[in-house]
Amino acid sequence: MSRFEIDKPYLGRVLVDLLNTPSPTGFTDWAIGFVQQELEALGVPTQQTTKGALIATLPGLRDDAPRALSAHVDTLGAMVKEIKANGRLKLTALNGVMWPTVESEGVWVETRSGRSIRGSIVLENGATHVNREARSAARTADNLEVRLDERTTRAEETRLLGIEVGDFVHFDPRVESSESGFVRSRFLDDKACVAAVLAAIKAMRDVGVTPAQRLTIQFSNYEEVGHGGFDGMPNDLAELVVLDMAAIGTGQQSDEYHCTICLKDSSGPYSKPLSDKLIGIADRVGIDLKADIYPHYSSDGSVYWQTGGAAQVALIGPGVDTSHGYERTHMEALHDTALLVAEYAVAD
Repeated sequence: MSRFEIDKPYLGRVLVDLLNTPSPTGFTDWAIGFVQQELEALGVPTQQTTKGALIATLPGLRDDAPRALSAHVDTLGAMVKEIKANGRLKLTALNGVMWPTVESEGVWVETRSGRSIRGSIVLENGATHVNREARSAARTADNLEVRLDERTTRAEETRLLGIEVGDFVHFDPRVESSESGFVRSRFLDDKACVAAVLAAIKAMRDVGVTPAQRLTIQFSNYEEVGHGGFDGMPNDLAELVVLDMAAIGTGQQSDEYHCTICLKDSSGPYSKPLSDKLIGIADRVGIDLKADIYPHYSSDGSVYWQTGGAAQVALIGPGVDTSHGYERTHMEALHDTALLVAEYAVAD
């Protein structure tokens, strides 16, 4: 049995609020500010790195083998690549956007002046009554465009709205929580894990338990583009547990109801001693931890190692269906992830 009780209403509330806070890679200030406020409410001091990541430190009973947790607040998104002659916008993806999944999605374009302009992503010449190829055409960055909800038919008119090349574009998350425990939304990768970490910290605070070792908690902001993992990490770390979504699909053991430990991804195997330690903790407290290998995946743990990090690294996270699309997970997976984090933090 675990000594902790995860506050599920808190976990669900924080997750929904965070999902509704836009944070594409490169424009994460609002989400970082949200997490910072939650930590301050829990009595946890924080500091931001020069790159904008958020770092919190919990003192431990010992300091001879310090530990760290990491989860990322940045998400997929887009930027304005071109203002087209017809006044609509061509986009460039912030990493792994699957373009067919964002057709018809609502978006906000954030101008440099701070104005938010509403629009939607549509296929160019997309009327089936005009274009016979509209139904069968592949959806790509080259033939999808942002149709602005403003009276503009020329590039000059769009620029008068304040829109320019390089403006960030937020996709609607479309968050829904069901009575059966499902949460579906864009960007559960990796806001589900950020919420789980916050819920774990709250659980530890609620019972007044101190981590076994000094614990650094990193909320990174450049994971989706591959350079967030080392930012702000202490040089003396012995262990790093990275939290990121578990990939579900054919041949995988991960599912939406469980926390998963990834033993290998496309960057190679994670640390066997630390992975075995987490598996042992899960067994002891009754968490049904799944083990899996992700064939097309890397994490901030991969980047931490690639940039010279010397700690052991393991990777855990809740199962998320349809990764990088319209994603879904279940509160049971989030609960078990938070519980495993809390138990790991206090384990000898």
